[in-house]
Amino acid sequence: MKILLFGITREITGQSRLTVPANAGITTVKALKVWLAQQYPAMQGLTSLAVAVDNEYAQDEDVLNPGHEIALIPPVSGG
Repeated sequence: MKILLFGITREITGQSRLTVPANAGITTVKALKVWLAQQYPAMQGLTSLAVAVDNEYAQDEDVLNPGHEIALIPPVSGG
């Protein structure tokens, strides 16, 4: 499973892409968020984090599989 990172999530990880190990046992969006928080504790500080799966916004209960492309979309501010 490949993860594309944007904004603050890219800054936290220091990478623009991550690959989740096949043995991580991640099967839902919620499990992915938990795994990310364990790997990168600063992720816990994000008040809202949208997750897109194959270019569509996903909910915590949505099922993931190794072939999915994930994008982490952090909160955006602007003016």
